[in-house]
Amino acid sequence: MRFHPSLLLVLATLLWGGNFVIGRAVSDQIAPFSLAFLRWCTAFIIFAPIAYPHVKREWRTLWHHKWIVLLMAFTGVAAFNTLVYIGLHYTTSINASLMNSSTPIMIYLLSFLLLRERLAINQIIGTLISLAGVTFIIAKGNISSLASLNFNKGDMIVLIAVMCWSLYSLLVKKYATKLHGQANFLVTIALGIIMLLPFFIYEQFTMPHAITWSVSTVSAIGYVGIFASIIAFLSWNSGVIQIGANRAGIFLNFIPVFATLFAVLFLNEQLAGFQLLGGIAVITGVLLCNYQKNRYALK
Repeated sequence: MRFHPSLLLVLATLLWGGNFVIGRAVSDQIAPFSLAFLRWCTAFIIFAPIAYPHVKREWRTLWHHKWIVLLMAFTGVAAFNTLVYIGLHYTTSINASLMNSSTPIMIYLLSFLLLRERLAINQIIGTLISLAGVTFIIAKGNISSLASLNFNKGDMIVLIAVMCWSLYSLLVKKYATKLHGQANFLVTIALGIIMLLPFFIYEQFTMPHAITWSVSTVSAIGYVGIFASIIAFLSWNSGVIQIGANRAGIFLNFIPVFATLFAVLFLNEQLAGFQLLGGIAVITGVLLCNYQKNRYALK
């Protein structure tokens, strides 16, 4: 059965929006490295039968680009989600998702700095607007706090996570025609698990309650491992294949919308005025960056 690409892309962002809320909901029941490690172990077990045949066929190519694959595993698997889960111990899921919505802007900046890609005037203006929105969220609407650097460390950690994901996205974009998507994803998951293993073991020995096993923690691990990883990834890729990455990229703006909705409904988080204004600025900047006469161009 073939689903409409828009439906697949909305589904992916819906599941990713839930990831922020789930991470926040169980932040006092499972340590961040433990959640990230068990998430990717679950994803590997589910995804291996699907992708392993591709890995066998593409192994020589993957090995030829081993350092790129290793960097993808670090930035996209080991670092990004782990930093998000750490950040969610100190900030709200609404804030985290709003910070994450600045990813396209970070990609533009890194493309300019690392790949020397030129920025159009609308991209420059959009970047400034979006960065202003991020700054407003971090400062909790109090611009005077910028002078004293009185920021929530959770927001800063999520911002670092966004940088990691942006670098990962650039690598994916650059090597999309050289590395098979499913084969590369499975290998990066495996490498990411290896990278996270020492930190997972460290948490088990140094934190008496690194994992409080319950229905909620098992459900959370299942959700982030299956729905937020495998189903979201396959839905997103299928949608991108059908309509192209440029048109698909704009759907990422649904993530903070869904995350905010879930946070208000299930975590009783309150949407503050500074979050609303900052979020509008972030998304406005992203839309402006992506707007061209006849098409959107995110990735």
